[in-house]
Amino acid sequence: MAIILHELVGTDQGRPFSPHCWKTVMSLAHKGLPFDRNRVSFKEIPKLENGYSAKVPIIRDEDKLVADSFAIALYLEDRYPDRPSLFKGEGGRAMARFVEGWSQMIIHPFINVVILMPVHDLLDTSNQAYFRESREKVFGRTLEDVAATRDTKREAFTASLEPIRKTLLSQPFIGGESPLFADYIIFGAFQWVRVLTSYKLFDAGDPVQDWFERCLDLHGGVAREIKAAA
Repeated sequence: MAIILHELVGTDQGRPFSPHCWKTVMSLAHKGLPFDRNRVSFKEIPKLENGYSAKVPIIRDEDKLVADSFAIALYLEDRYPDRPSLFKGEGGRAMARFVEGWSQMIIHPFINVVILMPVHDLLDTSNQAYFRESREKVFGRTLEDVAATRDTKREAFTASLEPIRKTLLSQPFIGGESPLFADYIIFGAFQWVRVLTSYKLFDAGDPVQDWFERCLDLHGGVAREIKAAA
C-alpha cells in the first residue's frame, strides 16, 4: 500500500507549493517509496486524519502517522534502512539539523517576502482571508507593505548564499557527491518560489542556480514535473 502524503495547494491543484511538503516529496522519492499525494488548502488541514496536526506535511504509512518534514525524514530513514539513506549516519543527521536552522533563519525570511502575494493570489476567498489575517498578525503590517520591501532585500539575500556557493565549489551537492536531506531542506525553499512566481532569485552563472537545476532533475524529475510559474 502506497504512503499517503498530505500537502498544501491553493485553487490550482497542480501547483503544490509548501517548502516543507517539497522536502517530504524529495525524501520519499529519494527512498524510492511509492506515494499518493492528497492536496488540500490551508483551511482543510485541521480536518486531516482526525485533526492529527495543524500543519502539513503529514504522511500516513499504513497505520502510522507522522507530521513535520524533518520528523518524516527521520521516520523514513529508520523505517526503511535498506533504501538509499537520507543522512548517511549520525553526522548527516546533525548536519541536516544545522542546515534546517540556518535555512529558517537566513533563507526563509527573504523568501517569505517574495511569496506572500503569490500565495495570497493563489487562494480562494475563504483561504485568502485566513492567510491575510494570520500573516499580517505575524508581520504587524499589510501583506502589500511587506511585499514592497522585496527588491531592497534581494542583495543581502544573494550575499547570504555564499556558504552554499563555497560548498558547491568542491562538490555537486550539499551532501557531497550525491544529495542528502540537507539538500532537500534548501531545495524546498527555492522550489517554493519557482512554483509560485517568476521572480528571479539568482544572478546569471550562480552556482546555486546550477545546483538547483540538478536537484530538479533528481528522481526522474519529480520536482520539475510541476511547471515553473510564468
